[in-house]
Amino acid sequence: MITKDCSRRKTIWFIELKDGTHVGDLCFKGMNADGSVEIGYGIVDEYQGKGYATEAVEAAVAWALEQPGVIRVEAETEPDNKASQRVLEKCGFVPTGTMGEEGPRFYRT
Repeated sequence: MITKDCSRRKTIWFIELKDGTHVGDLCFKGMNADGSVEIGYGIVDEYQGKGYATEAVEAAVAWALEQPGVIRVEAETEPDNKASQRVLEKCGFVPTGTMGEEGPRFYRT
């Protein structure tokens, strides 16, 4: 993990196995005036489908929602990235019904 300061423009966390193997990363893309933060994440191809994204997103969202001023976590996926959409669903995110720059948007409170 590089930093945990949610007030900064971007916060990046490394996703690693207990043995230190890097399997992906996760970031928060700043905090908006309405108390929302956006999460982004990626898993190295050879480690996809093993639950690492779900575990990391769940832990990071729980942490974020405990931070002062944060009331909502948002995410967006490419329209055809069903695996990422499933990760968000498993972590309690629901579709907003809107499209962002990359595709459908989701949120969790």
